[in-house]
Amino acid sequence: MPKLSSTRAASGTGVTNRIRELRFHADEMTQQELAERIGVSRQTVVAIEKGKYSPTLELAFKIARVFETPIDTVFSYDENASKPS
Repeated sequence: MPKLSSTRAASGTGVTNRIRELRFHADEMTQQELAERIGVSRQTVVAIEKGKYSPTLELAFKIARVFETPIDTVFSYDENASKPS
């Protein structure tokens, strides 16, 4: 799998994700298709992708399973990003 780039971190957190890139590499899976597979609305997927919402741990695992990849390939954490400057 090619190297993927991260999206921005959710507000106030150091969590980033690669969901959009993973969807693209999964035969251009739509946000709606991913939402149906993990049991949430398309709007929730949009919010997670944009870093506006941090998923629960359970939801994060469901997303990783859809892409058959370790959770730390989908999500990453930078503790320095969540500290105030």
